[in-house]
Amino acid sequence: MLGFIARRLLQMVPVLFIIATITFFMIRVAPGGPFDTERNTTPEIQKSLDRYYGFNLPIYRQYLRWLGNALHGDLGPSYRYANRTVNELIAESFPISAELAFWSLLIALALGLTAGIIASLRPNSATDYIASSFAMLGISVPNFVLGPLLVLIFALKLNWLHVSGWENPIDRILPSLTLGALYAAYIARLTRGGMLEILSQDFIRTARAKGASNLRVILKHALRGGLLPVVNYLGPTAAALVTGSFAVETIFQIPGLGRNFVNAAFNRDYTMVLGAVLFYAGFIVLFNLIVDVVLVWMDPKQKFE
Repeated sequence: MLGFIARRLLQMVPVLFIIATITFFMIRVAPGGPFDTERNTTPEIQKSLDRYYGFNLPIYRQYLRWLGNALHGDLGPSYRYANRTVNELIAESFPISAELAFWSLLIALALGLTAGIIASLRPNSATDYIASSFAMLGISVPNFVLGPLLVLIFALKLNWLHVSGWENPIDRILPSLTLGALYAAYIARLTRGGMLEILSQDFIRTARAKGASNLRVILKHALRGGLLPVVNYLGPTAAALVTGSFAVETIFQIPGLGRNFVNAAFNRDYTMVLGAVLFYAGFIVLFNLIVDVVLVWMDPKQKFE
């Protein structure tokens, strides 16, 4: 197992290098610059800023300078936020995005597992069709449509919840539900399929023939194997929840990394965009590694390769 983990960690290096390189040159060829929106910037001030930040250097030298600093853990200063570094902004905003992803994942698991298990116990019944219909609805409605709809109903019409913000615990409900609804639908379908496959196996029939109750059969025999597809899906899901919260954070005015990334992209804050992309890429690779280890623990038939 240690060899597998070491190999995967070593594979991260070229992956992150390629992602960083492509991102650096893609954002530099985009029109505009980080100081173009400053109305009071004279040509002399613009030249001074270019010299200070190294924009007057050839593009390859700018890249090598940034890469050298990044290898030492320094992602550079933010061009949008005065006197703030990218490291500070990521350290400040990522925990908020991670908390949003955590609550969204809990909602997705609670709704998806419950619906999937109930549907699998009574296949082709009214319960199954209702659960499947809600799953299809969750998949079909994007979060940038669901979010404003939930705000309209629960915040503006019923006045139960807040429109936006992240100061109070109640502020977590609407954005977490908005972000988690899609993944709850996928988890419900995966759970239903996995449970139906396991419940049709011979060892399940043997357990029932020995007098085991339905609850015991589900909890002791079926649940662990039936949830393997869900566990396999959790890696991409968790990564998508963290990296896919841009729209939700913008809709609900949440000061997370996703919203900072969107603002940085619009304002050509090159270092912030690069730092966020690099951070997200490393997070995805590490989380998928953790999921692979958990999968082998749950299913010993699988091997580390």
